[in-house]
Amino acid sequence: MTKRIVGLILLAALAGNAMAAESGNYDIVAKLMQGPGNVTATDSGRIIMSQHQFYDPQYSVVEFQGNDSVVPFPNKALNDRSGHADLTLDSVLGIRTDNQGIVWMLDNGMRSGITPKLVGWDTKNDKLHRVIYLPPPVAPKDAFVNDFAIDGGRKRIFISDPAGGGNAALIVVNLETGAARRVLEGHVGVVPENVDLIIDGHPVQVKGAAGHLVRPHIGVNPITEDLKNEWVYFGPMHGLSLYRIKAADLADDSLDSKTLAQRVERYSAKPISDGISIDRDDNIYLGELAENAIGVIKPDRSYQRLSQCPNLSWVDSFSFGPEGKLYGVVNRLHQSATLNGGEPLSRPPYFLIQVKALAPGLPGR
Repeated sequence: MTKRIVGLILLAALAGNAMAAESGNYDIVAKLMQGPGNVTATDSGRIIMSQHQFYDPQYSVVEFQGNDSVVPFPNKALNDRSGHADLTLDSVLGIRTDNQGIVWMLDNGMRSGITPKLVGWDTKNDKLHRVIYLPPPVAPKDAFVNDFAIDGGRKRIFISDPAGGGNAALIVVNLETGAARRVLEGHVGVVPENVDLIIDGHPVQVKGAAGHLVRPHIGVNPITEDLKNEWVYFGPMHGLSLYRIKAADLADDSLDSKTLAQRVERYSAKPISDGISIDRDDNIYLGELAENAIGVIKPDRSYQRLSQCPNLSWVDSFSFGPEGKLYGVVNRLHQSATLNGGEPLSRPPYFLIQVKALAPGLPGR
């Protein structure tokens, strides 16, 4: 039996186990004219979004101001790419807030070909907190550093890098020293499976250098850490399994690659998905991309579909804010020229949404 057939069987089983979806499980907070990438919220209620590089935005990061409007975050100067300076926010996707009010922005640098980096902005004092560069071999030439989780207690950031597929890996950044290391490269928990993403009957396709259409299979992307800072959950975007590893093991520089790989365990089934988040009861929220839906992996490891609606067309990212509010963004990324064989069909409005979570979470996560 081929991996493709196995994948289809698993997806069918996943759909069969899902509960009936309701379209009223979310609210549209804002209609956006530019396609968002990821979203974070501070404990004071500020909502900050990256703008997806596939849409070539003027500003890589923006803050939501209400009434469907946004302004560059933290300012226009840091978003000014005209000089191509290394400090410029070039191509931010992953964005998270820590418990000190630092908004961390993960810039893959791909639009201008600059070194990937983490940029931390102190929202309490409105100033640059830190910049940590991720040069080779930590982030190789084909790196696509995408999303991350923050472990404040261990002073670590765990980054997902799907890279070229076979060399997908996690990157562990030490926030005390600025040192970073690449781990679990090529592990089954990070490399893509042989499953295609088909949305509304149309396959996601990219146009290669020779003009041929290829259906991409993307490695590790979704990543989050539970609120007890015990487990880090992750998996390939194009994959039907979610994995986890103890945060203490992932942060332990003394563990060699073989030992670390042995500490990874398969946690549950999942659909093809992008960013994830987790609440205090260990419910893991994700976008079910192929079905225009939002789902949750519950603590008993079963999957439940929370909502399904044409508006939920590529739910990319989630983040909790204060008062248990769970935000998400919708960007119809499969209709961008990049993922639609060079033909741009995606049109605004895109959405900032609020999802009815099963339990409160931690702001910024």
